[in-house]
Amino acid sequence: MTDSNLILYTNPMSRGRIARWMLEEVGEPYETVVLEYDTDMKSTEYLAINPMGKVPSVKHGKTVITECPAICAYLADAFPEAELAPEPRDRGAYYRWLFFAAGPIETLTTVTALGVSHETDRERMLGYGNYESVENALVTWLKEHEYVTGGRFTAADVYVSSHLGWGMSMRTLKENDVFVDYIDRTQSRPAHERATEIDMSLGATQ
Repeated sequence: MTDSNLILYTNPMSRGRIARWMLEEVGEPYETVVLEYDTDMKSTEYLAINPMGKVPSVKHGKTVITECPAICAYLADAFPEAELAPEPRDRGAYYRWLFFAAGPIETLTTVTALGVSHETDRERMLGYGNYESVENALVTWLKEHEYVTGGRFTAADVYVSSHLGWGMSMRTLKENDVFVDYIDRTQSRPAHERATEIDMSLGATQ
């Protein structure tokens, strides 16, 4: 795409923090549009961008991307010089864990936060099965790999790390040494620190 204009539609207290971290990793200039819940997000103007009336959304030229895993994957492909995605032939683990976070991890943490009972005889109906299965799958992998694709940080780590950090802070995921070490590795990156500082500053003004 020749048009490199980037706009982030977000709120500092939202999943928009994931998209901002990814944009900071990409390193391209971007504009931020802060939207308020129940007003700006439901406006006719914004609903034309994202009919869900939710954030984040990213506009790149004429292209609109919603949903955090899609935003992470898209930006990694749109700006290959940032080296945030493996070569296509090496993307097995990259796609696996990107969508593992979008599916089992997010569903598990949401269900837990809502206080929904986990009926053991209904596990087969749930994409994540049960808590132990989700935790064991990721712990087993991260014990053997520095990052989710192996030895190099990618867009998948932006998404996985964000979910683990949020889940533990909200107590919908239990702390364990493997998760804590992984979060320390990924969230000590300068791009994450810049993104956090920006959103904390925006949040303080609201």
